[in-house]
Amino acid sequence: MPRQIEFKMERPNQAQVGQTVEIREGTLPNSVFYYVIEPAVAMSGNFPLSERLFAKTGIVTGIRENERGFYVTVSFEEN
Repeated sequence: MPRQIEFKMERPNQAQVGQTVEIREGTLPNSVFYYVIEPAVAMSGNFPLSERLFAKTGIVTGIRENERGFYVTVSFEEN
């Protein structure tokens, strides 16, 4: 079953539905992880070690806009 993660994108048209994107993993203290759609297009929230993402590519499945900005949903296939 694909895993869906939402990323915050500051400017429109940085990603397109159906696009394959590469992800960079970053770490914070206490084994907290975050992910960036490269090249620095959008950033995820923080995830604990138990929810760490192992896939490095995904497919954009949706983009929505609200008063706080643009949100990109990416689907990842993990084993």
